[in-house]
Amino acid sequence: MFETISSNDYFILLAALLLITGVLAAKFSSRFGVPALVLFILLGMAVGSDGIGFIHFENTKIAQLLGIFALVIILFEGGLQTKWQTVKPVLLPSISLATLGVCLTSCIIAVFAKFILGVSWLEGMLFGAIVGSTDAAAVFAVLKGHNIRERLGATLEAESGANDPMAVFLTLSFIQLIITESTHVLLMLLSFVWQMGAGLIIGLTLGKLASIAINRINLDSSGLYPVFTVAFALLTYSLTALIGASGLLAVYICALVIGNHDLTYKHSIFRFNEGFAWIMQISMFVILGLLVYPSQLLDGKIIVIGLLISTILIFIARPIAVFLTTWGMKFDWRERVFLSWAGLRGAVPIVLATFPLIAGLENSQLFFNLIFFIVLTSTLIQGSSIHFFAKILSLTGPKKVTPMHTLELISIGKANAEIIEYEVNEETAIVGQQLKDISFPKDVLINVIIRDGELITPTGETKIEIEDTLYILVSRKSEQELKNLLHRTNQLPSAH
Repeated sequence: MFETISSNDYFILLAALLLITGVLAAKFSSRFGVPALVLFILLGMAVGSDGIGFIHFENTKIAQLLGIFALVIILFEGGLQTKWQTVKPVLLPSISLATLGVCLTSCIIAVFAKFILGVSWLEGMLFGAIVGSTDAAAVFAVLKGHNIRERLGATLEAESGANDPMAVFLTLSFIQLIITESTHVLLMLLSFVWQMGAGLIIGLTLGKLASIAINRINLDSSGLYPVFTVAFALLTYSLTALIGASGLLAVYICALVIGNHDLTYKHSIFRFNEGFAWIMQISMFVILGLLVYPSQLLDGKIIVIGLLISTILIFIARPIAVFLTTWGMKFDWRERVFLSWAGLRGAVPIVLATFPLIAGLENSQLFFNLIFFIVLTSTLIQGSSIHFFAKILSLTGPKKVTPMHTLELISIGKANAEIIEYEVNEETAIVGQQLKDISFPKDVLINVIIRDGELITPTGETKIEIEDTLYILVSRKSEQELKNLLHRTNQLPSAH
């Protein structure tokens, strides 16, 4: 009994140390110019059985389960943060990249894999399918905080959120073809239509249902609203996957619907999911790192072949796919070059690489090691230079504006007022005006202004300055009028 307790305590201690190390790695990753997920993977490799030996982990099935669970949470958080008004104009190129782009990339890589690795055509197609899609976790993490031109950022995020289902479909289909050695093209096509169509419908339906439920349920604790929302994410994935449709697509669509609704406790829901997604990213990449033996990864054959295929993927396959699938879609050559460079690989290819391992396919371990190396190369080289490429191609946009947040102090139904947090930027129309001269709705009170880290008690003569953070008490009936006022800009006097 005492040995069991000691073992449990040891596990909890390790989990705590790994999370603390992961958070510190995320903190310092930007300073070193290295994506945090690379550091998480290296952390897993370092503490694994082939590293310093703190953790012995070889269970591929558990790693796959945890990886899929983490992807659900990460995709859900990414969908919540995605604004429909920014995605809508780039919907066509995003879908084109997420479907035709993945197929083209997979086919090109398959041809090279066939001759470089000396495998069969089906095995080559399987390898191509696994590395064919960009990764939502990697793209969301790398783009977050950077002022990449909004249209390009939205295209990349929508593509990475929507292309996982295509990669999963292709991977499972080729594994099935290799095992059964029979081809049912019509059944495969029907299966694809079912997976995408059912995933889309279920995602839309449960997203709307969740939004209504969140706003109408009267919970005693505000902390239950984020939990309630995550439950819908897991429900969406599981129900969709159980009927053979694309659970990952359904989760992303569901989150997109929820995130674009005016929700009760929206700020709390977003913050909770952001933190939860970070925990999942750290856990997932550390666990995937544990699966890899550094001694195998640093083998000369893996390094040479991995670098060769990575070069083909980055400089040939991805650019060809981008230029062909976005042809005639109003992207200039600089934007296409950037979209090509920003096609990051991440957790999804590694998780997909566990499927051949579990199926016991020949060359599955070789595939896993190569794909792991390719992911490291992609995230390290492309991920660390995305902002640099955006700058030299003149594709950076204005500084990202911190959105208005609601500080929910008491449960819905017990008050008809909220406190809005708003960060003033250079385009806000009220900059330079005194509070007494601003036409606020009558049910509005500026409680506090934070300026240069100092707290200011506002008076009628207080002048609004750029980068001020306002805390505004407003009744629910006047909330939209206040938001319209704050959204006005010096360039566009009218509300939008």
